[in-house]
Parts: sequence; C-alpha cells; structure tokens
Amino acid sequence: MRWAAAHAKINLSLVVGPIRPDGKHEVATVLQRIDLADRIALVRKPGLEVTGYPDDVLVRTALLGLADAAGVEPHWSVEIEKRIPVAAGLGGGSSDAATALRFANATLIHPLPLETLHALAADIGADVPFFLAEGPQLGTGDGTQLSPVELPSNYLVVVVLPAGEKKASTASVYEAFTREDGFAERRAALTSALESGDLEALPPNDLAVSPLADELLALGAFRADVSGAGPAVYGLFAEQERAEGAREALANRGQTWLARPAWYG
Repeated sequence: MRWAAAHAKINLSLVVGPIRPDGKHEVATVLQRIDLADRIALVRKPGLEVTGYPDDVLVRTALLGLADAAGVEPHWSVEIEKRIPVAAGLGGGSSDAATALRFANATLIHPLPLETLHALAADIGADVPFFLAEGPQLGTGDGTQLSPVELPSNYLVVVVLPAGEKKASTASVYEAFTREDGFAERRAALTSALESGDLEALPPNDLAVSPLADELLALGAFRADVSGAGPAVYGLFAEQERAEGAREALANRGQTWLARPAWYG
C-alpha cells in the first residue's frame, strides 16, 4: 500500500466581494500549501471502502464522481490518516478528496484529463481544485478559477487552533458577510502585493478576525491572519528561533504546529 501526503493550506489573503448570479460570493484568495499533512493510501479493490476517518464525506463523494465520469464501477479502498485538524479552515477534507481523486484516477485504464478532474473537484468544494494544482495559486471567481503565482517561500508558519472554538459552517460564514463596498480596491491591493512579492502587503482576511493574529505579530511574525473561515490562525516568521518561541508562548492557547510552505501533494 502506497501512501501520499494530503497537505493543509492557508489563505495568505481572502478578499470577499458581492454575491454572484450563482448565489456564491466573488472572491480573490491566495492559497499556499504547508507541510502539515494527512496521509492517504489507496488500493484497487471491488466496491468503495473509506476507513480511518469515520466522518469522511468528501473522499467518498470524489471517488463516486470519478467512477461515474469514467464510466466504471468504484473499485477502491482508501485509508485516511488524519493529522490536519478538522473544520479549522485548513482544507484537510478538501486535500484528502483531491489526493484520493488523483490517486484513483491513476489506477484507471483510461485516466481522465486534468480538466475533467478539476471540474469534478469544483463540484465537491471550492478548495478541492487547488489541491490538484502545483504551487501557490490565486483563486478567483467562486475560488475555483486558479492562476499560479510566484511567492517567497523562505519562511516558517506557526499555526494555532484556539482551544474551545468551534467553526461555523463555511456557508453560514459567507451568508453572514454583508460588506458590499471596497471589493475592487481590496482586490487591487492583493494584485499589487502579488506583483511585488510582498506577503506583508496582502490585504487581511475579510471573513474572519482573531486577536491571536495580533499576538503572533507581537511575537515576531511579519504577517498573521485567520485561514479561510477559521478558526485556525497562522503567523509567518522569517526566523526559526522566533517561530519556535511564538509556538511555545501560545502552546497554552490551543493546538499549535510549526510548518513550512509545501509545493505539491
């Protein structure tokens, strides 16, 4: 049985705009993998079996969709080893689904093209297509239209999942977003920061805020924000000593991880 990493992601920026005709919000978000990762194993086996994480829905949905699109019966056994915290804004379920989709597609006699996989992934969730792509990406439209971006990667990431905080559903967080002005200006600021490669200049997350971001900045992070709809918060550090110190200082606030940017699953 061969294992593959299903990396977490952080949103280095998340700018939210008006509601689109399809009922979703227009967004512009910068997505970056980090090396905090689940592990996925997949083998050919009659039927469809997903073990290791009893609450999985996305992997099963992805593989049923793949079988239907390929015109075959499901014939996969998947094992999920969870390391990414669930419902934290880090994309663990989406990453698991994309990794299983890529794995299973490779077992087909006639694998589906990446464009088809991307369409299947977009139907599962807005973050899933990102995990089929390489490197950091700019997500626009409803978040599934991806463009590669070149960003610095010489930093460390301290991730904090605050104790006792429960994530509201992503849909409810977006429904509660009522800001209607300034989207064009915030998106222009995001574009300018990407063009200059200045991570510090990226606009902050429109969906969620946390006082932990200010604490991470006070502890030496050059950027700190909430990832996605939260509640996980991250800080970017140029120096390992400061990153380790910040993680130690916040260890009593919840679960913490020290990670680095990652390129591909």
